[in-house]
Amino acid sequence: MAAQYQSKVSKVLRLMAEKYPTKEAVYSELIHLQAQLQLPKGIEHFMSDLHGEYASFFHILNNCSGVIREKVDYVFGERLTEEQKAEFCTLIYYPKEKIEQMRSERKATPEWYRKNLAQLLELSKLMSYKYPAFKVKGFIPEKYASVIEELMMTRPEVDNAQMIYHKRLLDTIVQIDGAADFIHAFTVLVKRLAVDRLHIVGDFFDRGNRPDAILNLLMKHPSVDIQWGNHDVLWMGAALGSDVCIATVVRNSLRYNNTDVLERGYGISLRPLTTFATHSYPDANPIKAAEKAAAMLMFKLEGQLIRRNPDFCMDHRLLLDKIDYRSSCAVLEDGKRYELRSAYFPTIDEDTSDPCVLTPEEQCIVDDLRSYFTESAVLQRHVDYLYQKGGIYTCFNGNLLFHGCVPMNEDGSFREVTFDGKTYKGKEYFDYADQRARQAYLYRSQEGLDFMYFLWCGLISPVAGREFRTFERAFLTDKSTWKEPNDPYFKLINDEKICEKVLAEFGLKPERGHIINGHVPVKVKKGETPVKAGGKAIVIDGGFCKAYHSKTGISGYTLISNSRGFRLLQHQKIADVRMALRENGDIESVSETLELQNYRTTIGDTDKGKKIQNEITDLYNLLLAYQNGLLKQGE
Repeated sequence: MAAQYQSKVSKVLRLMAEKYPTKEAVYSELIHLQAQLQLPKGIEHFMSDLHGEYASFFHILNNCSGVIREKVDYVFGERLTEEQKAEFCTLIYYPKEKIEQMRSERKATPEWYRKNLAQLLELSKLMSYKYPAFKVKGFIPEKYASVIEELMMTRPEVDNAQMIYHKRLLDTIVQIDGAADFIHAFTVLVKRLAVDRLHIVGDFFDRGNRPDAILNLLMKHPSVDIQWGNHDVLWMGAALGSDVCIATVVRNSLRYNNTDVLERGYGISLRPLTTFATHSYPDANPIKAAEKAAAMLMFKLEGQLIRRNPDFCMDHRLLLDKIDYRSSCAVLEDGKRYELRSAYFPTIDEDTSDPCVLTPEEQCIVDDLRSYFTESAVLQRHVDYLYQKGGIYTCFNGNLLFHGCVPMNEDGSFREVTFDGKTYKGKEYFDYADQRARQAYLYRSQEGLDFMYFLWCGLISPVAGREFRTFERAFLTDKSTWKEPNDPYFKLINDEKICEKVLAEFGLKPERGHIINGHVPVKVKKGETPVKAGGKAIVIDGGFCKAYHSKTGISGYTLISNSRGFRLLQHQKIADVRMALRENGDIESVSETLELQNYRTTIGDTDKGKKIQNEITDLYNLLLAYQNGLLKQGE
């Protein structure tokens, strides 16, 4: 047994020896890693429920929820006026556009370039101090790395020769007409230094018209993780070929007058659907007619799915067969009759035994749409990225991130759900749901595609947790039927003990961890608060989407975690590019410190620190093997 153990250890050490062939190589790595553990933890930036609002996302990503402005204030203090600092920040956020503006106004003089290059260099130096040198090097755009690294190493304040050298570097950049390019490279560096990790807690898609642009931008970010939202899994299911997910995506896009993302963003044509719809609903305008046609496709396909999957517990959503076409009423599960807005259903045969069957024309439309969704190269690339970077949940640095809810009972116990005869609850259910979603991606089976739709709208889905009343809202006049029941979780997270129970379930320390999720817009103007259970849970859906602003009263929340604690930003108004350039406008936000530590969290305290510590242990073992002659150096 001992010999077998020694053999295993020897294999590990020999593999490490290939990377570190000498004891000097081990020395170097050990020194760097041990020192790295003492650096402050990097800033984490949390965003949620973007819902396609590219302009807001772009500005918040550029200014890192005010982190950059704070650093500018710290570095330059009273050396710059408020107006000068605002203009400098605009240059960092939108370098290309700001330089073009200055050129058009004939203000882009050599002195202007020199001044801003010097300021960007000074800011970059200060922001780089909490990172190891190799990481800073990795943040610099490769084409400009050698010169920017040299500038970062200069110390003009300590030596006259260094001052002359530093000045000549900057002067030459301006003289050879490279200042604009170097300014842009520096702004990339500043933004990467400002935030070490970006967390997107679900929902790229829905009412905003540019989720594709958000994903294109995010794919360039060096460090990001994603927790899928219910709107995300709906689009993911559609991209994988789920007919009911496709019909729902199309219906939602038409309902919210948001078809640009389909037609321009992803190259998905709606012409066959609109042609069919105008013939089926000749009295409606083309968009409304198409929405009605897509909704009927959705309800029919949903009915078929519910029958195939009794484990989804959605039988009460089988409603097409509850319509009394002659009296223009529907009978719901409470046994009451409710009046329909209209009894005109041209694609349903009133005498059929199954109203969920598609007509031949509808089947052709579904087949056509499926080919568009599955063959859209841009959509497939985005969904690949969502699977690569995303999941149902993430545990990161002691905090639990997910979009929706942990299904619970009214008494605070974890709700048990059953699939294929096996029961799941809590973390085990989250892991199961994540696995099923990945199987859908790998195999595209009917069972997997159906599960994606269940994740979108199932009451017991961990990313939804709400019973959708789409049929009632579409067809019934009685608004009392529109109310959508929520999982008890959404009330229970106001209880600190419940939050601690959830954290413990996921293997986190209840006394130090936090639950961070979105999904349910916080109605600030009605007195709601995103901070639950004394700060144990933080709901950061404040309504990025303009459609929600009237409900929430604000323009969204973002959360910042630095080495000293947590800070929540409530955004009142978010500038767009034009406003920023015209007025040097920025985000108008109210900042609230949620947690302020009397100590600084270091990398050694983080998840990354644990990995580094394990690597250090292995390196010490390798060093001992070299020193004791168990391994020869250079073997």
